[in-house]
Amino acid sequence: MKILYTTTGNVKKLNLIPFFESENPLVFKEISVNPTLFSGKKDTTFVMEQAGNIFLFIGLGKTADYKSIQTSFRRISAKQSNLFDREAALFFATEIKENEIEAAISGLWLGTYQLGHYKKELKKNPLLADDFSLEIVSDSTVEKAVERGFKIAKAQIETYNLVDLPPNKVTPDFLAQWAKSAGEKYGFEVTVFGREKAIDLGLHAFTAVGKGSVNEPQFIIMEYQPSEAKKHIGLVGKGITFDTGGLNIKTAGMVHMKCDMAGGAAVLGAMQLIADLKLPYRVTAIVPACVNSVDAHSFLPSDVIGSYSGKSIEIIDTDAEGRLILADGLSYLIKNYKPETIIDIATLTGSSVATFGNECGALFTNNEALSKKIQETGAKIGERLWPLPLWDSYKSDIESEIADVKNYSGKPVAGAISAAKFLEFFTENHTAWAHLDIAGVSFIDDEFAKTKHATAFGVYLIANFIENL
Repeated sequence: MKILYTTTGNVKKLNLIPFFESENPLVFKEISVNPTLFSGKKDTTFVMEQAGNIFLFIGLGKTADYKSIQTSFRRISAKQSNLFDREAALFFATEIKENEIEAAISGLWLGTYQLGHYKKELKKNPLLADDFSLEIVSDSTVEKAVERGFKIAKAQIETYNLVDLPPNKVTPDFLAQWAKSAGEKYGFEVTVFGREKAIDLGLHAFTAVGKGSVNEPQFIIMEYQPSEAKKHIGLVGKGITFDTGGLNIKTAGMVHMKCDMAGGAAVLGAMQLIADLKLPYRVTAIVPACVNSVDAHSFLPSDVIGSYSGKSIEIIDTDAEGRLILADGLSYLIKNYKPETIIDIATLTGSSVATFGNECGALFTNNEALSKKIQETGAKIGERLWPLPLWDSYKSDIESEIADVKNYSGKPVAGAISAAKFLEFFTENHTAWAHLDIAGVSFIDDEFAKTKHATAFGVYLIANFIENL
């Protein structure tokens, strides 16, 4: 797709015109639209034809809402792609702000994504054609916002792919190779440890989880180090590319367990976006990637395993595996890189889904300023998080008689909290650590597909949080 920028702009065969809600007639060039037909309400559109040209008016609502603007434009390119031919014009009035333009552009590009990766015949979205021309018309300078919108969408689409592709494609090695390719393209260093190296280093919790799979575990480390970096941020993402539950095998919902690496995918996508935006911050990210499978080598309930921290772990439930690989990821990050701020992100517990459904993720941190900053960032872009406590009264849930800690409380209550307390145990009392449990918001049912699919929750949240530190 070719992008052109003009201040006047000629009417094209397809014209996209976003409007804020108004009680007065909406006027565009010589066209006036009666407010009883279209007033600019959020999530509404109005289509009319004049002299062979199509005018698509898009309602933005009374005030800016990043997520609804993004969704409205995604809906247009995904569901009304038949209106797009070889060119279109997108008109931005002067009152439309940069972040709203960014949301519109990212949404328009997100709408080109389709789930039919393996369909023999899949009609390509017209916007993806090399000769498609999109003219951006505005009296203001909007190039930066448009460019950001495309970069955000491209990172999110990469994350869609990683999560939506099947587990026989997206293996730990696939994630490792993706990271290496992205690092070469966008400018960050990548180091990968296989099973033997991980064992030699003492990443015993990580390697225990992957013992039952033919797919070799991959401990992925990414380092983005711009010159004169302001601060150092550490990221850890859960990379379980498929989760059977291990010997505590899942009895329901296993068909969706390819999404159990959505936290790791969010970190991978965020690293692409951080480097693509050239943010002036040092970022070290770790994605421990493996498969929690079942065979004669699988780790057992009641096993006691080691960890990178040197602490022993009693295995109560092999389906509480994500916290094990995150524990080693956090320990390795803290000991070897010492970042000032740490965020881990994972599809960790069904408990967080039971609490929040698909509306928001669970946030855990004892740092009030960090909690507020992450929540504000998420609310601004429509990736909401809500805090749950890390009180010491929950510490007893992970106390073990035989080992330093156990990986599951064994109770059907407070599962997200006890999982977070387990992770906290491996943070060495770091003063700026946050854990994001995104199990309910990373892989959902919505209007854009007939089955559950990826949301890329966390990609822009992480990048935008770092950008505004």
